[in-house]
Amino acid sequence: MMIIRPITEQDHDALWQIAQMTGVGFSSLQPDPEMVQRKLEWAVNSFRAEKPLEEAYYLFVMEDMETGTVVGVTGIESAVGLKAPWYNYKVNTQVHASRELDVYTRIKTLTLCSDYTGHSELCTLFLTPQYRKSSNGHLLSKCRFLFMATHAPRFNESIIAELRGFCDEEGESPFWEALGRHFFAVDFVEADQQVARGKSFIAELMPRNPIYTNLLPAKAQCVIGQTHPDTMPARKLLEDEGFRYTGYIDIFDGGPVLETQIRDIRAIRDSRHYRVRVHDCLDTDESVWLMANTHFCDFRCIAGQLSFEGLEFVNISQQQAEVLNIRDGDELRVVPLFNPQRHNHR
Repeated sequence: MMIIRPITEQDHDALWQIAQMTGVGFSSLQPDPEMVQRKLEWAVNSFRAEKPLEEAYYLFVMEDMETGTVVGVTGIESAVGLKAPWYNYKVNTQVHASRELDVYTRIKTLTLCSDYTGHSELCTLFLTPQYRKSSNGHLLSKCRFLFMATHAPRFNESIIAELRGFCDEEGESPFWEALGRHFFAVDFVEADQQVARGKSFIAELMPRNPIYTNLLPAKAQCVIGQTHPDTMPARKLLEDEGFRYTGYIDIFDGGPVLETQIRDIRAIRDSRHYRVRVHDCLDTDESVWLMANTHFCDFRCIAGQLSFEGLEFVNISQQQAEVLNIRDGDELRVVPLFNPQRHNHR
């Protein structure tokens, strides 16, 4: 059984091992000892703080209960850009027309902006390759929605997810090579290591005026708003939950920014609270449910089967109750793991 729980100081070595697997372009978790330690301390302090931090970082781990191994991480930032600027490019359209010359041209432009300042952000999602099977990826991503549903005052009404942009087999980003490299003379890998410490320095060196994309090489134009192949499953999952691309991209690699209102996320909107009844033996159907306790520091989330008893009660097994750290009569937030409208047509 896989369980989601808040990260602790004891998970440092596991977080460091995962950081060494993330690869180029995964700027939110790099194999940098100082960064890993900083992220860990930030997350632990966010869970321990008596009052919500202005910019809290809620980082969770997925643990294989059979082996005790941490096999994935997933996070939420309560707000971005409140202490350091949060920059994106907005993809706009400029029209150049002349009746005399019978010319009408639409050209995309990139405009530097900070429109997402204060928004919450989904971040730091990584599952180790050997566990990318079954429904593990869905559990790792969607557990955050049940946490946000229960602790809504800690988050903004709007939330974004900045996805990794396209890079080729050699680890080069066509977008960076065509744009960022001209103003910050290092290759993509080195820039990626710098970005792990923050992206504001890139914006400080980039032009403030709109950039006409037709002046960029064709390879760079083609990857604007495109997602890294390894991140496509995460993008499809978020889109199934209600996230949409609305024309904002990352200033570093051109990856898309998805956004939505928290209340419109399917797993939040459709989740319900039930009272728990614990059973030694349990008859269930084949449906898989996402279930989480209503705790904060001791948050737990799993995916599994259960049954319902009327409109008020849900029946779970003794093992599930122990893993979720709940007892008979406690509250449990429940929602189908998959979007029924999408899943039934696959």
